[in-house]
Amino acid sequence: MDYIKDCLSSRAPMISMHKILLAEDDNDMRRFLVKALENAGFKVSSYDNGLSAYQRLREEPFEMLLTDIVMPEMDGIELARRASELDPDIKIMFITGFAAVALNSDSEAPKNAKVLSKPVHLRELVSEVNKMLAA
Repeated sequence: MDYIKDCLSSRAPMISMHKILLAEDDNDMRRFLVKALENAGFKVSSYDNGLSAYQRLREEPFEMLLTDIVMPEMDGIELARRASELDPDIKIMFITGFAAVALNSDSEAPKNAKVLSKPVHLRELVSEVNKMLAA
């Protein structure tokens, strides 16, 4: 955990606590991402599948959806598409080992979504999340 704190020590101070909805089916990766984002000052709600994340999104607004692509019950592309229908202003970022799928021009993924490839470096993750939320 010292590694996470070291990587995030240079982050910019947060003016307000941004709310991020995280959908990641890998338990270890999900816990790792939650810890890193919370240490960076974000409020994170996490789920292990797209359907559960979508149900939460219908109950509560979030500023950003951070999602894997390949998940059970509802994949990340479908989750992102539905999230955009609920809230056209939601920021969407995919964290995936299948970046080519998300970047495919035939994909139904929202065109303004950001894609980070696994393995994710914490500095890059926090930097990209901050950039997207500031835009």
